[in-house]
Amino acid sequence: MLELLGKQDVYIEVAEKYKQYILCGIYNAGDRLPSVRTVGAELGVNPNTVAKAYSLLEKEGYIKALPKKGAYVIYEPKNDEQKMKKYQAKAVLEDLKKQGISYAELAELIKEVWDEND
Repeated sequence: MLELLGKQDVYIEVAEKYKQYILCGIYNAGDRLPSVRTVGAELGVNPNTVAKAYSLLEKEGYIKALPKKGAYVIYEPKNDEQKMKKYQAKAVLEDLKKQGISYAELAELIKEVWDEND
């Protein structure tokens, strides 16, 4: 289930989470996303907030909103393997940061991993 962290605007958090779902293959091209009312009710936020998130995803080319029909995923990976790897790495780094790992500690770990592989 989607969990809001409250560190940025709610609609941006919702959009980022659904973008992650799409990039990771949880939702694929042609899949219908849950309605704005359903997501709003699950998260306890106004459906207009979810609609704003969906609008952002549409502007970025991930979904297409069809009036009275819902929002559908239109994103299809086109050899975006490198982009996906960066997105996943960023998600891991953000999680580590939230867990309290400092930049210096992370830099040390990265150096350690790269030195082991040389």
